[in-house]
Amino acid sequence: MFRFTRALMLAIVATVGVITPSVAGTPAGAHPHDAADPAVITQWDAIANRTIFTENATPPPSSNLYFGYVSIAVYDAVVAIEGEYEPYNPQPRAHRHASPEVAAATAAYLVLKHHFPASADNLDADYQDYLSGVRNGVGRVQGIRVGTAAAVSLIQSRADDGLNAPIDFNVEPSPGIWRPTPDAFAKFAVPWLGFVRPFALASAQEFDLPEPPLLDSEAYAKDFNEVKDYGSITSTVRDERQTEIARFFSANPVPQYHAVLRDAVTRRGFDIVDSARAFALLGTSTADALITTWRAKFEVPTWRPITAIREADTDGNDATVADPGWTPMVQTPPYSDYASGHASVTGSTSNVFGYLFGENTLDIDIPALVAGTTTRHYDSTDAWDQDAMDARVWLGLHVRFSMGFANETAHKVSDHVISTLFQPVN
Repeated sequence: MFRFTRALMLAIVATVGVITPSVAGTPAGAHPHDAADPAVITQWDAIANRTIFTENATPPPSSNLYFGYVSIAVYDAVVAIEGEYEPYNPQPRAHRHASPEVAAATAAYLVLKHHFPASADNLDADYQDYLSGVRNGVGRVQGIRVGTAAAVSLIQSRADDGLNAPIDFNVEPSPGIWRPTPDAFAKFAVPWLGFVRPFALASAQEFDLPEPPLLDSEAYAKDFNEVKDYGSITSTVRDERQTEIARFFSANPVPQYHAVLRDAVTRRGFDIVDSARAFALLGTSTADALITTWRAKFEVPTWRPITAIREADTDGNDATVADPGWTPMVQTPPYSDYASGHASVTGSTSNVFGYLFGENTLDIDIPALVAGTTTRHYDSTDAWDQDAMDARVWLGLHVRFSMGFANETAHKVSDHVISTLFQPVN
């Protein structure tokens, strides 16, 4: 069983004590939490999205860690009361009248406030607003206690997990090796991500990706020429449909996919337990897939298409021709090509959705986050994966092998999460 450190417990008590009633002041009568409202799960996922991205501009790759933290704490809080599935971290025994809704809100609130102190005022307002709709009573008080315990256990279990560790990327540029790209020429972003302790995997390298093709190989030249022809901002071979798909998937996929899951669990009538579990599966699968991918980016830092094409006269491959003015459709993110973070997020997410809703019965609508694009509907994980992988090549951001290897590995990581975490009781 976990132990609460004195400093952490005092901080948590100080945080919630101001806005929660004491046990002595609550009515003696309480009623069981029949038909707990699952809307609290989607509500606090939306609050997490706002906190992580809108208010704190968290880089998309590392954002998945925070969604993992929040979703696990919420899940642990709910199953501590409702049962049905095993907790991620051991939890104290819950009072039988504890409110799972209050527990979930409390867990999300405390984890978010711990990691994003700059958003404290907004989170305090969110939490007070949520509690204002809950009557004083044993259920509320005990729900707060359960949620607090879940948040504390999560925070303690992830202490020193590698988040924001002082790791730098220092590799001498040479043919095939990543270096900062135009126009920003920014440093390698979040290089520490590949060294974070995973949620389910034994290590960041449990599922090693295959080695990328050699620079002088036919396979390399084939993928090089595809992205050169289709990914240029002035491409004459990319058609309107391909351009539309590319632009659609140029957005940050994390808020896109969380919005899809909020809609999916609501439309399908998931209860509070299965809703919490769905977000825990998504949060941990995407986090572990990105940890795996970022370690590959760090260990095998291949150059981006913009560099490869402009400097193709240095690659030693007779089937590639340099174009010093070649420019992709959109600006290249500041990290290496191999392997694709977008393909990792999409592959792990589609795998979770396939598990929850069926690989060929998804019935999901992915919202458009880029001006001039429209919502896209998918019924199968294969079609979703394929469009997302094609898009990143047509945007000029990745070669084909970086997409395929990352997506395939992300499916394997997600399968491991699904088979090892959040298992049914007994």
